[in-house]
Amino acid sequence: MKLEQIDKDRYRKHLNVVIVACIVALIVGSLGIARVLIIAWPNESGSHFYWNLFGVIVTTVIIGFVLKRYQNHEFMTEVVYVWRLKQALNLITRKLAKVKAAAEQGNVMAFHTLQFNYSGCRQLWQLDDNTITMEELAIEQAKLDVLANKFNVVADAALYQPEFLKEL
Repeated sequence: MKLEQIDKDRYRKHLNVVIVACIVALIVGSLGIARVLIIAWPNESGSHFYWNLFGVIVTTVIIGFVLKRYQNHEFMTEVVYVWRLKQALNLITRKLAKVKAAAEQGNVMAFHTLQFNYSGCRQLWQLDDNTITMEELAIEQAKLDVLANKFNVVADAALYQPEFLKEL
């Protein structure tokens, strides 16, 4: 995955539309399906928990299918990019201790991975207006820069490859 510059306002607008559409679809779809099932097969005890649960599950699957189907649509570009960025950063976070240890040993792949992680986190936090931990990120970036100078390595987020995590 490569880091890309995206328009924050467009991203927020499209994300909000997708969230609202999913919420509305979940409410309408699950209640509609459950209501049809309750009318077709009423329960004498008055408990329709399983029909309601079934409606929620079916509607969730349909929403997932629709999102998957339209993930390449121009409207979804920024939303899907951020979703994939979060997935990539999550994979790195799971192995962060090993990656940092490899960087301490001078592993070039670890430097690129950490640079991608820090750059991606910075972009993600700015897009979501989550600037609370930016100071911690700046400290970690400074540590990486010092370590890169020590080993005479130029850490470049653009050179990061997901396969690096398998080798570290």
